[in-house]
Amino acid sequence: MTYKWDFGPILQYWSLFRIGLEYTLGFTVASAIVGMAAGLLLTLARRSGWKILTIPAGAVVEIFRCTPALVQLVWCYYALPVVLGISLPPATAALLALSLYGAAFYSEIFRAGLDSIDRGQWDAAAALGMPPFTMMRRVIVPQALRRMTAPLVSQVVLQLKNTSLISVVTVPDLVYQGQMVASATYKPLEVYTTIAVIYFLILFPLTQGARLLERRRHG
Repeated sequence: MTYKWDFGPILQYWSLFRIGLEYTLGFTVASAIVGMAAGLLLTLARRSGWKILTIPAGAVVEIFRCTPALVQLVWCYYALPVVLGISLPPATAALLALSLYGAAFYSEIFRAGLDSIDRGQWDAAAALGMPPFTMMRRVIVPQALRRMTAPLVSQVVLQLKNTSLISVVTVPDLVYQGQMVASATYKPLEVYTTIAVIYFLILFPLTQGARLLERRRHG
């Protein structure tokens, strides 16, 4: 039996794909920003030398790195409201889960970037009498940032891929809208092919950019 592909009905629902794409990109940007900020705080806490901060921060990183994003998303939506005794809208739960999941990986990128700076750089800055904040701002961070750029871009790419999971908590992202279109048109093959193409057109330039940055760093 030969399947006859027909994308005609799919094009009639392009407005839904556009709305879904806006949600997908919006959640990617928001969760990346919040995740980086939280990841930086976790990194600073882990490097503080105070056990009251290092132990909880390390535990958070390991918990979110070692459990699937889907499990975290479902837990934040269904279990966290029970634990806290509050109601979380789907979008809030999705943003919280994606941000915390990303924060664990951003924290590791920040940690590795700072640890990659030669100890002599730290000692030289200290010998010049620089306060810790000035040392980080003028000497350590500019060098570490160049080394962290490619991994950070790669993590944003993964963040965008992970947004495809938020449809399970009824956030109307690209995948969720695709499910609606597939139900209306009975054309799941065409729908998910369209979704795959959209993701590819967004992600391919980002992955190539990450590779270019990595080559420049090693070059």
